[in-house]
Amino acid sequence: MKKQFRLGMLSGMSRYIQPLPAIAASLLLAACGTMRSSVVVEPAAGGYNQVVAPARTPIPGGSYQVVKGDTLYSIAFRNGVDFRDLAQWNGIAAPYTIWPGQRLKLQPTGTVVTAPAAPVHIAGTAPPMAPPVAVVQPHTVAPPPPPAPTAPVFEPVQVPSATSTTANVASAATVPVKPVVPAVAATTAAVVPVAGVSPPATVPPPVAAPVVAGASRAVSGVNWRWPAQGSLIKRFQSSDATPGVEIAGNTGDSVRAAADGVVVYSGNGLVGYGELVIIKHNDSFLSAYGHNSKRLVKEGQRVSAGQEIAEMGSSGATRSELEFQIRKDGNPVDPLGYLPPR
Repeated sequence: MKKQFRLGMLSGMSRYIQPLPAIAASLLLAACGTMRSSVVVEPAAGGYNQVVAPARTPIPGGSYQVVKGDTLYSIAFRNGVDFRDLAQWNGIAAPYTIWPGQRLKLQPTGTVVTAPAAPVHIAGTAPPMAPPVAVVQPHTVAPPPPPAPTAPVFEPVQVPSATSTTANVASAATVPVKPVVPAVAATTAAVVPVAGVSPPATVPPPVAAPVVAGASRAVSGVNWRWPAQGSLIKRFQSSDATPGVEIAGNTGDSVRAAADGVVVYSGNGLVGYGELVIIKHNDSFLSAYGHNSKRLVKEGQRVSAGQEIAEMGSSGATRSELEFQIRKDGNPVDPLGYLPPR
């Protein structure tokens, strides 16, 4: 009789123990789905790959309201996430146009709630209820009403023409109308009026930015070169608030693109970086150039390796220097693993 009772008790317990591996596996898969990678593989100086500790910060969570001057890339850079993840979480397709006042989610939809430990059935007591299962609760946020299309971020601003007034119409009857001068072929850069600033009388033709040749190193399909000539004064630390390297110099020294790419941010809206330029080299790699005294490129502009993109300065810093970063899939990596030795 005792033997039959024990077999019955073990059989009852097995119903609650068997689902545990499946629950643990589902939780592990759910956790893996929120990150692209848990480690960063960096090339060592000798040409061999070296696995280092992960530099990626956890997904920040919450949301962010877009302000004028933001781009999707600058928001992703500020929060340490991949711009592709940020676009996916918010259903934004290329070319990633965002608007002032728009609220972006900084995490994927849905959060995983960890299941508590399964209860143990003690002989002689009533069997426990079925163990709870991990539940995925969707993160529902009522979408805000679409803001008035004042000016899209990372899009050219349309300048409206002047509106005729009643006085203009009245004077047109007595003043002869001048013939319209045909438009000249587009050889000069367009000028966008700025409030409070008088436009120049004439606009000089654009001058091609000088490109300086230098030593380069091909890593991960990108030909990298040093962005400035000064000495290295701070090495990479993934735990820093600005995880990059610092290069010494003087105010006005040239800051050059470390590789071919497209400017995806040119502004001063990121605290701790001053006047900042961010260049996208491909879908995996971005490079950033901070503390400049002057930015020489605009968002959407294509640049070549060695092209001057800014002038060194001390904006957001206590001395003239260049804060240089490389980010791979949103993760800050050591630039010395990519730049040529010198």
